[in-house]
Amino acid sequence: MTPAILFLEKQKARFTQHQYPCTAQDDFGAHAAEQLQVPPGQVFKTLLTEGEQGAVVALVPSSGKVNLKRLAKAAGVKKLDMMPPAKAERLTGYKVGGISPFAQKKRLTTVLDASAADYPYVLVSGGKRGLSVGLAADAIATLLQARIAEIAE
Repeated sequence: MTPAILFLEKQKARFTQHQYPCTAQDDFGAHAAEQLQVPPGQVFKTLLTEGEQGAVVALVPSSGKVNLKRLAKAAGVKKLDMMPPAKAERLTGYKVGGISPFAQKKRLTTVLDASAADYPYVLVSGGKRGLSVGLAADAIATLLQARIAEIAE
């Protein structure tokens, strides 16, 4: 059990678990989509960014990337840059490729790309490589107190 799964169970969230063999060394979202046989736009990656006002989590489809200007605007900050992987691991408590938006060490401002609403559920990391969880966009937004905005490109 990962902290993310324990958090979702404690919150009595409606979610599904999806395990798959993870042999990827990078582009973990695309690998998950391929293994789970779902469109890459339905698998969301958890990206950590940072700026003068602190860290911001971006949840975007694995088929795209985050637009840092749109993310900063949605988060209400001036400027954001991608966080180095080692720092993201220290901040969240998860390893790259398995960083879940749920049950991170510290609650961070989170922005979910609006395209999540295009699907009945989206997949995000369950807290380790090879484990995804499926939830409706509104459930993710509620559980994380996330903002929803068009942040992907």
